[in-house]
Amino acid sequence: MGIEQGFVEDSGDGSRGYARWIAGPLERGLLGGAKRMGRPRRQIDAYRCPNCGHLELFATQPV
Repeated sequence: MGIEQGFVEDSGDGSRGYARWIAGPLERGLLGGAKRMGRPRRQIDAYRCPNCGHLELFATQPV
């Protein structure tokens, strides 16, 4: 299985403390916000190498 297209959503100061990956290409609504109704969402976990700073992101559990 290949990779699946999606986008990252962060609600800024009103966020739940984590970013979310949302399935499907980014589409904008009438007011410019991302269309996300009915799309699967997954919490993003981030891991960083302490030596070189390389960052890996994983879309894990559904939210």
